Amino acid sequence: MEPDLFTAAAEDRQERDPSASPLAVRMRPRTLEEVLGQRHLLRPGSPLRRLVGEGGGGPAGPSSVILWGPPGTGKTTLAHVVSKATDKRFVELSAITAGVKEVRSVIEGARRSSGAYARDTVLFLDEIHRFSKAQQDSLLPAVENRWVTLIAATTENPYFSVISPLLSRSLLLTLEPLTEDDLRGLLHRAVAAERGLNGAVGLPEDSEAHLLRIAGGDARRALTALEAGAGAALAKGEPEITLASLEEAVDRAAVTYDRDGDQHYDVASALIKSIRGSDVDAALHYLARMIEAGEDPRFIARRLMISASEDIGMADPTALTTAVAAAQAVAMIGFPEASLTLSQAVIALALAPKSNAATVAIGAALADVRAGLAGPVPEHLRDAHYKGAQKLGHGAGYQYPHDLPDGIAAQQYAPDAVRDKRYYQPTRRGAEARYADVAERVRGRLSGGRDPRP
Repeated sequence: MEPDLFTAAAEDRQERDPSASPLAVRMRPRTLEEVLGQRHLLRPGSPLRRLVGEGGGGPAGPSSVILWGPPGTGKTTLAHVVSKATDKRFVELSAITAGVKEVRSVIEGARRSSGAYARDTVLFLDEIHRFSKAQQDSLLPAVENRWVTLIAATTENPYFSVISPLLSRSLLLTLEPLTEDDLRGLLHRAVAAERGLNGAVGLPEDSEAHLLRIAGGDARRALTALEAGAGAALAKGEPEITLASLEEAVDRAAVTYDRDGDQHYDVASALIKSIRGSDVDAALHYLARMIEAGEDPRFIARRLMISASEDIGMADPTALTTAVAAAQAVAMIGFPEASLTLSQAVIALALAPKSNAATVAIGAALADVRAGLAGPVPEHLRDAHYKGAQKLGHGAGYQYPHDLPDGIAAQQYAPDAVRDKRYYQPTRRGAEARYADVAERVRGRLSGGRDPRP
């Protein structure tokens, strides 16, 4: 008796009675041709196609794969497709619940299956980034000896979350978020396909648009919401999934928001202007509208990083650090958890003291450069490290600030054309008040004057 009897029985039941499984499971692609999106991975001759034996010569290259991408982009699907295409046993573990004991049990079962039944095993390990170094080490013998074809999935950067020995023995495939066109094609397929809704209900454009918004690039979320909406429509005897039924089923309001039109830019503008105006509640409202509308969290994070320098700057230099950390976290975790990170960043930025001095400073400097106020670099500042520089007088008379007691050398740094320009005009808000005092003292020393303060 083959050791994966119960898995085979479950799959057989799904084949005979598709309604026994959720729509997202029923619509899972069975071949690479059915996979939507990820065109960069599916081109003829790609490593993924060679892995399943296409192109002649059987599977080639590493027998283990790491799939890196946001939730709902098809990591589990690709693992299933590889298993079916190569006629291998499929065993799935989650790093959230499994440990070394479970991994070793699967590996031992794979060795028995290979020896007794000449059938190899695909081990799909979800969320591998949650495994400790020791747990990941336990996979190495199976990978090196090809006892299993390991397909590991992660939403985090594998260069930070997967140990180097495992990474070097695996093929790394990066999955991209599904586009709206990809998801639209998936919804149409699910509505019409026999193993899907089989045409039982229609999907009007406004309901389709709402599904695309709440999906956020996640195929599983889109299909789950579609199934809920179809169930609500059928229960009411409706011929199509109306927006009202869909909203009721997924318990979310259809936010009026066009990601490609004026609403997109208006709401984004309102978010930044609310942060600039220090209205934390208004800023959170606009953030919520963007999240609910399915806005790309990376777009929001980029806007916050710009705001941190444009509107806060030196009044709170940590604002940029906060915004950059939020952007990094968003890229690693994605929605829905990323909404918490974005909320924290928006609150921090909205309540921070404000200064546009950095924005005004670079704007004024750029304007002068564009107007031709440049001039030659003073000779004592020019590069003096190459042969012949000394003969040209480059570097002559340069004072090394670190050799001076206060670390400030009273010498000319700017070209003559802008020698007396003062681009940075600090405010007295927040931390910038201290920087204003520093700038005043340093400018006095650089001009040869004395600092009147003790």
